[in-house]
Order: sequence, then structure tokens, then C-alpha cells
Amino acid sequence: MSHAVAIEDLRVDYGPVRALEDVSLTVDYGQVLTLLGPNGAGKTTLVETLLGFRSPDAGTVRLHGRDPRRDHAEVVARTGALLQRGGVWLPVTPAQVLDLTAAYYDAPRAPGELLERLDLRGCARTPWRRLSGGEQQRTLLALALLGRPRALVLDEPTSSVDPEGRAVIRETIDAERQRGCAVVITTHELAEAERLTDVVTILHRGHVVASGSLDELAGQDRAVALEVSGPVDVARLATQLGVAVEATDATHLRVHATGDPARTAEIAAALAAQGATLVALRTRASLEERYLGIIADERSRP
Repeated sequence: MSHAVAIEDLRVDYGPVRALEDVSLTVDYGQVLTLLGPNGAGKTTLVETLLGFRSPDAGTVRLHGRDPRRDHAEVVARTGALLQRGGVWLPVTPAQVLDLTAAYYDAPRAPGELLERLDLRGCARTPWRRLSGGEQQRTLLALALLGRPRALVLDEPTSSVDPEGRAVIRETIDAERQRGCAVVITTHELAEAERLTDVVTILHRGHVVASGSLDELAGQDRAVALEVSGPVDVARLATQLGVAVEATDATHLRVHATGDPARTAEIAAALAAQGATLVALRTRASLEERYLGIIADERSRP
């Protein structure tokens, strides 16, 4: 089966400014890809080009195997999108806008089903201008789901959303993945991304600087994160283990070693020799740790 999204050697310019250069990525049906990067990295430009709102200056972009500019109507019919610049006429309620938009599809989802799924029943008849930011965001996601899309493009889907609303959005995205939908997400919320994503692509200054699964990205950083019961002598622990050890605070350490069972037992024994116990151990660097490290490395380049 062909990829849901296939981008190859993409370049997009804004006059003399190069927003994207040599960007290549793929997303399969049933897969979630998260785009990360600082402001100005090119995430929004990539999303707009993928949806056919911008023309590439070089390279190819395909969504469902189609050119999103040339075959725009066909692509739009099979794709749901939530964009930061979207909005709804202020007097309209979630129920009204879903009913109205459903009329444009041949076989839409039932608006009532989406109101239930996205926890919008309580505000279904509240005018848009009186909705909270999270309620507005969940309504926009409901609109993106109305046409039973094969792909979803979600630009900051959990922006301005409270913890309960984020859980609802996460569950909805996971259900769409299980249904076989391809999902592309842009976000600055790394904890949310780590919970949702299958593949991460990091952009910096218009280039892809890292891409892979969470395990693949973490594999570049061979370190074990520890939480211990109390302060320890870090230099002594490093000597005991024969590897570098760093303290991030009084009870959290990073040991530059693999997290295999034999090494874990060795770490526990070394801590016990100092009168401390191992409270928690994480063998994979968090997405936030890897992201910040990658971006710091990129910013240090000339």
C-alpha cells in the first residue's frame, strides 16, 4: 500500500527567505507522525504545503497519492484538518456548525456522535464566542472528523486545552489511528507528543535534523535516568560504576550507560553501598531531553 503522505526533497521559499529545504518524510495509514521544532522552523509552512495551500518551489508532495494542488478537491474530501488560523462565526454553536458542515459530505459521521466523543454535549448550544479555548479546539477537531477522513492534519491540537480536554483529544486521535487514519501533528507540547506519536520529525531552520521512533531517537543518547532515595556522592558513584554520572538535582541522576538488567543490578548495589536505594529508573531518554539536546546542538553550529 502506498504511503498516506509522501514528501520528497521539498523546498519552499518566501522571496529571498528559504522556509524549507530538502525536506523528505512519509506517513503510513494507521501511523501518527509528530512535527517538532522551534518557532520559525518551518512546521506551519510544511502543513500548508501538504494541504495544498502553498506550491512547492522544488520537490514533490503527495497526500493519498495525489498532488494536493492539482487534485485539491479529491484530497480535501479524504483529509481532515485542524489549523491554528481556523475559526467559526461567533453566534454559531457547536451543534449548529456540525449540522451545517455535515451537509457538505455524502456520508458524514453523525454530529451527535462527535459531540459525545469529544465531550461537547454540555456546550453544544453555547455560542462560539462564549466557549472556552479548549471547547473551541475540540469543536474544530470534531469538524475535522466529520467526513470520515483517511488522514488528519492537526496543527497544535491541544493548544489552550485543559488536562481533561487533552485526555479526550488523545483518546480520539488514538481511535483514529486504530481506524487506519494517518495523522500528522505539529506541537510544542512534548509530553503530549510522547504519549501520542509513532514517529517524530524535528525541523530546525527549514531542515529535517532528526527523525525516527521514540526508541530510535532515544537510542542516540546512551544514558539511564535515576531517581534515588537521597543525596549520593556522584564522583564516588561514577568511580564505582566506571562511567560518567551527572546529578540533575539532589535525587535525580544520569548514568551514561545502557539499562540492561546486569547494569541495573550494579547501579542498585553501588547506591546501596552509599546507603541509598533506587526509587525509579528510566532506560530511555525522554522526548523532551532528546529534543532539547538536538536543538541545542543545531544552534551551536555555525
